[in-house]
Amino acid sequence: MLRQGLRQKLMARLSPQQIQFVKLLQVPTAMLEQRIKEELEDNPALEEADWENDKPEDAYSDLDEVDSAAQGDAEEGGDDAQEDLSEYIDDDDIPDYRLADNNYNDEEDDRSIPIRVENSFHEDLVEQLRLLTLNETEQLIGHQIIGSLDNDGYLRRAVTSVADDLAFSHNLMVSDDEVAAMLRRIQQFDPAGIGARDLRECLLLQLERLPAKEAVGHAQAMLHRYFDEYSRKHYDKIARGLSLNDEQLRRAHQLILHLNPRPGNTKPSGDKTHQVIPDFVVTQDDGHLVVRLNARNAPELRVSSQYKDMFRDYEKSTKKDKNMREAVAFVKQKIDSARWFIDAIRQRQHTLLSTMEVIVELQAAFFKSGDFTRIRPMILKDVADRVGLDISTISRVASSKYVQTEYGTFLLKRFFSEGIMTDSGEEASSIEVKEILGELIAGESKETPLSDEKLSELLNERGYNIARRTIAKYRESLNIPVARLRKEL
Repeated sequence: MLRQGLRQKLMARLSPQQIQFVKLLQVPTAMLEQRIKEELEDNPALEEADWENDKPEDAYSDLDEVDSAAQGDAEEGGDDAQEDLSEYIDDDDIPDYRLADNNYNDEEDDRSIPIRVENSFHEDLVEQLRLLTLNETEQLIGHQIIGSLDNDGYLRRAVTSVADDLAFSHNLMVSDDEVAAMLRRIQQFDPAGIGARDLRECLLLQLERLPAKEAVGHAQAMLHRYFDEYSRKHYDKIARGLSLNDEQLRRAHQLILHLNPRPGNTKPSGDKTHQVIPDFVVTQDDGHLVVRLNARNAPELRVSSQYKDMFRDYEKSTKKDKNMREAVAFVKQKIDSARWFIDAIRQRQHTLLSTMEVIVELQAAFFKSGDFTRIRPMILKDVADRVGLDISTISRVASSKYVQTEYGTFLLKRFFSEGIMTDSGEEASSIEVKEILGELIAGESKETPLSDEKLSELLNERGYNIARRTIAKYRESLNIPVARLRKEL
């Protein structure tokens, strides 16, 4: 039986202001400027300010009073529209976040980064294609093949697929042999190795262009007959199969190492270079660590003075019709939205700074020495408990944020790690163990590299109780291959 009724229920929901703050908190400094521009375009009541040239009375700063109760008054009658508009008119001070140190020289504003203009390798191949004497069909096949190459310069698609593309896009019926013949001509273009269908073909194409020498012949034989063994570094089997001595094997191996496995990367692909802009700056002053926010992209925002003038005119007006009241209600909504946004920026700055101060306090040994082996175990909960915020908030702060120190610029997430118990009863950071692991592998003999079992024994001798499977996990996180693949001649 269906029944209707009213029921009260408590639910936790984020307010629009909280959602806006959470989104801003995740934005790194490098993207904050773009986020500000988007808000300026969406909200006409928000504008950029020039605090050095504008009069103080034109600035907006009342960030602690966000009152949107006046919204919806457009539906009210005459006397109800006589609300107090002083809070929308009288704003005097400069926002506190604008008083922070910018952490960069004014001269940097005038510097321009030169951008190198250069053809991509696809464009270079098209230019080389034009130098050939080709009929219309061959030209279409050549353009289709060049357009099918990936950024590494490889043709990852089957010849049949290229022929099918020509049939669908150009209504051109060609055979696989015609496509293969044109591919072979493109493989003679520069850079060497372009148009290969796999790594072995790429290396062989480059060897074909080298002068005929004994080492070149041995290298070609190795790639033709023993490519799988060579990729797995089974050098003994290759030497026996090709009847090579150690010196001949070493020369052929060195020759292959000097080839380019990604010929397409010799030219820019058009992607923009990623520039890391630190969100925090940590310096030392007489042994004390000083944490500052990088305010280079901090917004210079205020509520538009034009809208304040509109409120002044509204207060002085004796005739307040419905259209005027609707306009005032709309402006109130936009001004409240601008206030919320500026308040969210202030909260973002405060949260970032307080969180980073705790991280620096917990990792003071590293920030004073720059030695990663001195990083202590630290998880999100450790920071959240000290700052008094939720773990999810600390996670958003640490996400995609960078800190600039006297020893380099590092991703903030790098300072979070789990603890490992040592023989002395102390807790060591997994970062410390990874640093030691990297040093052991860097100092090993490349003819007889250390196995994971041996690395586990060496770390246990130093007091770190770590199993072999943990060594393998740490080694993979450092992008270090297994011992067999680290072997060199």
